[in-house]
Amino acid sequence: MIEIINLRKKFGNVSVLEGINLEINQSGIIAVLGPNGSGKTTLIKCILGMVLPDEGSIAYQKKSVLGKWNYRNNIAYLPQIAQFPDNLTVREVISMIKNLRNQPTHEEELIELFKLNKYLTKKLRNLSGGTRQKVNIVLTFMFDSPILILDEPTAGLDPVSLLKLKKLVQQEKGKGKTILITTHIINLVEEIADEIVFLLEGNIYFKGNIEQLQKLTEQENLEHSIAKILEGEND
Repeated sequence: MIEIINLRKKFGNVSVLEGINLEINQSGIIAVLGPNGSGKTTLIKCILGMVLPDEGSIAYQKKSVLGKWNYRNNIAYLPQIAQFPDNLTVREVISMIKNLRNQPTHEEELIELFKLNKYLTKKLRNLSGGTRQKVNIVLTFMFDSPILILDEPTAGLDPVSLLKLKKLVQQEKGKGKTILITTHIINLVEEIADEIVFLLEGNIYFKGNIEQLQKLTEQENLEHSIAKILEGEND
């Protein structure tokens, strides 16, 4: 579905991506992991067309996406920090995004799921961080997109909302969708991820399932596996 070949990106003299090669052909949940500065966000933004690579290619369904934008109608994106005008109400933001994409939506059931009805007429500036994140989740999941990219989706969520989000992600997986997720919550990765892509200093250090990573690092769980990788880098 998505094919990335020799992707390279520098910001000034800092090399962020150093020849990334990655194929994502299957449906399921793929966790993109790595320490801060490893290139996770840059990789995601390249896929989305928000950052242009210096070298390499990205293809969606075997067609190059560089310099194009129509393919993004197939992607729902939840950024780590979503920025919308603070003077808009929740309902106005939802209407704005619907008008921009002009695709069928099912936001009402998501609004009910996250108990947002009482906030629909409130301005974003008056919402807590957790409530804003619930609004962002509605904006992401209300479209029937075959690909979802979730960047730190659990930020600010209470335990009940986190459970609802995990159930929602699993439901989308059950529809045959491809879900890329970045998170620092190891328990979440262990619970839902089918595959891991671990980035380190702009390169793919590992691609496979959790059991394969544990075997590679000779560790009993994911947290210890990641710790061993990072300790090896700091030796």
